[in-house]
Amino acid sequence: MTHLLRHLTKLNSIHQNAGYKLANTIFAQTVQMSSEVEKAQAAKDQKSKETIFDKIIAKQIPADIIFEDEKCLAFNDVNPQAPSHFLVIPKKRIPKLDDSNNSDKELLGHLLLIAKNLAQTKLPHGYRLVINNGPDGCQSVYHLHIHILGGRQMKWPPG
Repeated sequence: MTHLLRHLTKLNSIHQNAGYKLANTIFAQTVQMSSEVEKAQAAKDQKSKETIFDKIIAKQIPADIIFEDEKCLAFNDVNPQAPSHFLVIPKKRIPKLDDSNNSDKELLGHLLLIAKNLAQTKLPHGYRLVINNGPDGCQSVYHLHIHILGGRQMKWPPG
């Protein structure tokens, strides 16, 4: 009986510890999510203001670049939200997807094909593409960019 009681006490301790770890994980994700929302709400949709992506394109600040051509640049995200998380950005400044127009059709298609080609190489088991648009879409940098995330099972719904 004493052996069984010790075993149950140990199981209860493990269960409480797991619950504590789960609560901490949920809290950390909530804090991170709220800080991303706060950044997006504070970001200004200023078409003339230089962004961090403009500086990366101009090589004024370093980035872990994984692809570049005359139309776009791809680099690893400095704040990854998955084991693999990189961005594809156009060299032409389009503040957000809503600001694109029919003349951008070829460029937008090019960005998606580059995202697909890089993802197929790096993430053969699947991936997710995300384009944030505006404050409610959690856009914090007003230079169109595609997030490519993978390396783990994505959850649904995403938002």
